Amino acid sequence: MSNSVVGPLDVHPVGPSNGSTRRALSGRQAQTVQKLILAAVEELREQGFDGLTVRNVARRAGVAPATAYNYFASREHLVTEVFWRRLRTLAESRVDMRHSAPERVSATMTDLALLVADEPELASACTVAMLATDPDVKLLRDRIGVEWRRRLSLALGENADPAVLTTLEFAMSGALLQAGMGHLRYEDLPARLDGAVRLVVPGGSMTDMTRKNEGTSWR
Repeated sequence: MSNSVVGPLDVHPVGPSNGSTRRALSGRQAQTVQKLILAAVEELREQGFDGLTVRNVARRAGVAPATAYNYFASREHLVTEVFWRRLRTLAESRVDMRHSAPERVSATMTDLALLVADEPELASACTVAMLATDPDVKLLRDRIGVEWRRRLSLALGENADPAVLTTLEFAMSGALLQAGMGHLRYEDLPARLDGAVRLVVPGGSMTDMTRKNEGTSWR
């Protein structure tokens, strides 16, 4: 995966009230944030999440620590922003209505699940960071959830059962958590999620599910 994470220029400004309103960035501010995000990915590759600090990211990016903290209140905030931008720039899954709903949803969930799968340090960091209780992280986590729901809704098609959609969201978040904790290999996610899809999305086949799950294994 390319390390390009250019995304929407709307970073949560950290201030005394830590409000939830986002603002557009000027060109120079956007460049600063981009430097910090790229530097964070490089730091994760070399140091892992345990060794990640906003101060070290700022130094790598050539940015003053105080400036970095103006945009990112914590390392969790920074890592979650990386994931959010990756998600926002992820190409839309091809939704071919000639295919069955389970096939469409399975393809979409695979795209979402493998978003950072080829970068293990980033993937592991995202698992930890996105569970943080920081207001900044919660804001981004909510936006990530909305984007997941939008993409899954498109794959399901019109008149989708809300209960099915909610179950798919649970499956997605649970699978990513299991993979991030090392209990499930990322390469196994497509087959595991396909199995879940065929259990809950109308039109699924138990035979197809069994076939898709052959060859997958837990660590």
